[in-house]
Amino acid sequence: MSSRVLADIVADVVRPEIRALSAYSVADAQGMIKLDAMENPFPLPEAIRAKVAAALKDVPVNRYPDGGARAVKAALRAALSLPDSAGLVLGNGSDELIQIITSAVARPGATMLAPDPSFVMYRMNALYAGMRFVGVRLTNDFALDVDAMRAAIERERPALVFIAYPNNPTGNLFATDAIEDVLRRAPGLVVVDEAYYAFADASFLPRIGEFPNLLVLRTVSKIGMAGLRLGYAVAAPAWTAELDKVRAPYNLNALTQAAAPLVLAEGEVLAAQAMTLKAERARLHAALAALPGVEAFRTQTNFVLARVPDATRWFDGLRDARILVKNLHGWHPLLENCLRITVGTPAENDALVAALKSFS
Repeated sequence: MSSRVLADIVADVVRPEIRALSAYSVADAQGMIKLDAMENPFPLPEAIRAKVAAALKDVPVNRYPDGGARAVKAALRAALSLPDSAGLVLGNGSDELIQIITSAVARPGATMLAPDPSFVMYRMNALYAGMRFVGVRLTNDFALDVDAMRAAIERERPALVFIAYPNNPTGNLFATDAIEDVLRRAPGLVVVDEAYYAFADASFLPRIGEFPNLLVLRTVSKIGMAGLRLGYAVAAPAWTAELDKVRAPYNLNALTQAAAPLVLAEGEVLAAQAMTLKAERARLHAALAALPGVEAFRTQTNFVLARVPDATRWFDGLRDARILVKNLHGWHPLLENCLRITVGTPAENDALVAALKSFS
């Protein structure tokens, strides 16, 4: 079969909106200071790693994992003090849960609503599911535009609303009363995505019982377990029962199921690392704000969004210095000349600031 014939078959079969996309690109970070993906830069202490290693050696990888991931669910309920009355669904990272949630509600003609700019995978999953996406522009200071959200909800009657709390890539927490207003007005499911909950001063998780259309989405990726790929969704059981029908039966692998409960039991260690990162966040924010021509935005995440004089030149300069950050210039008008910088170790943050000073 010639390559031309093959290309014609692909063009005939694959949806045009998919063919128009580019695959998600992950930068090669070998030999680099990696400040582009909001990971926790601190490894687990040796004693915990030893416990995990001992548990993993006994995992029967020739067998399918527990389809219900019961040990992980029990560990999460204990770590979060979740009552048995709260529904819980696990995913291969929160990315899979976004896909599951979207697929479950994407009936013909349904609309997804989200602030804009926000996490790009909301929009992408709407496209994958054939769902209409409506973005509601944030204000110039990255706040949720309450009047615009109200108008969009009334006009679109969305089946699904995603709100990142704190927001990625801007880093800020939206006003609590603004989110409450969305929850009261939205006719469908409202997902409050708390990927950065460990670094924020607020959460909607204790309010699951207060709003029947609320689902809180989280991941353990930002608190030191990105490699385990574990996300979880908490909502009323009426929601989670439907989402479980969409979830693949063995979506959480056996190695993750063995390791996650052991790490989740080390809550004091994880909390201490988060506190260290919050302190480093304040130091990095101050150092960035002190650079000529740089505006560092307030954040309650483990990254800092900064507007610089020339984002592309600074990004390239950092890459030449073997430091990876995220260049957001061109993503959205509100993100003009913005770099998103993950909070690293003290030494990594010092190296970043030194590099920026050399060409600022």
